[in-house]
Amino acid sequence: MTMHEVPDVLRVEGFRARRSFGLGSMSRNATFAVAVALTADGLLGVVHPGTLLVTVPLTLAVAALAAARRHGMPALSYFWAQLAWHRASRTEMTSFRQVLLPHPFALDLPGVGAPSALIAAHDPTTGRSVGVVHDRATDRMTLTTLLAPGGSLMAPTNTVRGNIRTWSAVLDAMSTDEQIKGASVTIQITPGAGEALGDDVRLRRRPEAPQLAQDTIDELVRTTPRATASVTPWMSVTVDPMATAIPPTDLAEKVAEALRVVDTLDLSGTGTDVFRRATDVDLRRIVRSAFDPGCFNAREEEFQELQWGECGPIAADDGWEEYAHDGAVSVSWVLREMPRRPIPYSVLLPLLSPGRFQRRITLAYRVLDPYEGEAVLEREISNAEQRATATAQVRGRARWSQRADHQRAEQAAVQAASGAQVVDWTLMVTTTAFTAADLPAARQDLHRAVKATRGIRMRPAYGAQASVFAAGLPVGYNPLVR
Repeated sequence: MTMHEVPDVLRVEGFRARRSFGLGSMSRNATFAVAVALTADGLLGVVHPGTLLVTVPLTLAVAALAAARRHGMPALSYFWAQLAWHRASRTEMTSFRQVLLPHPFALDLPGVGAPSALIAAHDPTTGRSVGVVHDRATDRMTLTTLLAPGGSLMAPTNTVRGNIRTWSAVLDAMSTDEQIKGASVTIQITPGAGEALGDDVRLRRRPEAPQLAQDTIDELVRTTPRATASVTPWMSVTVDPMATAIPPTDLAEKVAEALRVVDTLDLSGTGTDVFRRATDVDLRRIVRSAFDPGCFNAREEEFQELQWGECGPIAADDGWEEYAHDGAVSVSWVLREMPRRPIPYSVLLPLLSPGRFQRRITLAYRVLDPYEGEAVLEREISNAEQRATATAQVRGRARWSQRADHQRAEQAAVQAASGAQVVDWTLMVTTTAFTAADLPAARQDLHRAVKATRGIRMRPAYGAQASVFAAGLPVGYNPLVR
């Protein structure tokens, strides 16, 4: 057995994308639109037969775009999104310049982070300061927990299985608590982060130490920034404090209710250690260093006086395939499709391995409550069966892929009936280069890491680079939370 081979008992499966009923590869809405267009063509043909020379080719072209696929999505949706992005770009809606914003908008983060506000709260159970991100539009609270990852590749099989079962219990707790709207787990890998080690060594250095020891530690400090990486994991949980029998009446009570809800999630036994709740200074550091990677290793005092809006970029441009911010350029990719076969629990290891550029890997979750999950699975089974039946009526038999999809939908229902949870989730990866000249190398580095997962398919977040960039930060934005 090689290092990356795992036993069959440590393989996971059950991944399936939601699919609505439609003819061929078209969605339900696209099928309905094409049917309406063909009906309208027939009615117009009766009244004005000459119009069919224009309407029929147009309808067929739209139907072809709806049936075709581009980068894993309907071609019609792709080109429509591209048209919308070009329109926004012409009106400069994709550009952000903080110095040009009037008060009080200059105190806000750009884009999807604009409704957020940072609150420095006090946790009475630990006696420590806690940073809470308040979404002023929805009144939801997001709390972030700093984690200390533990290695599991060399752990015994029973230990890893126990970690997976414990994480399943955490998801189960989320499904039964209607106040928890979603969660995300992010791991940020920053290469060459040895400067912090140099600061720590200087504080601990003793003049009376042997010269050989001083020379050795000086050599380590000098070479460490090129050979190490800083791994910073955290988990953000979004809570609706108002979804309770007796809603809180003021902001302080809402924060207290959010703290109480998050404290009910026990992460012990999931394969990671809980470091502590993130403070407001921690959140400022994470957000500011994401927009300006050069200040990642700055001292804590430099972040204490920052306003929440100052943690964002001074200038940013949201491109179709990249996001330029404060001199750095980021590229974000999103999940396109998971493998249909069982995969090892360590499948994300290539993405989590240090590379030349800073990288953030985010898993976003929304756990469906048991009743909603049951309804979703019943609908998915029905849609899969209807697609197979429609194809069989046209071609004489259903496709093998449609039969397999129907079997996976039924298998998911069996697992849910046995106590498994139905989870909406997605995978997002952001890599950041210091200069535009390094952007091709950053894209290539990310492409190689995704390809090394051997089955996970991802694509650039076309026209949504700034949103996916923000989804990997503890700013209260989760694309799956409604």
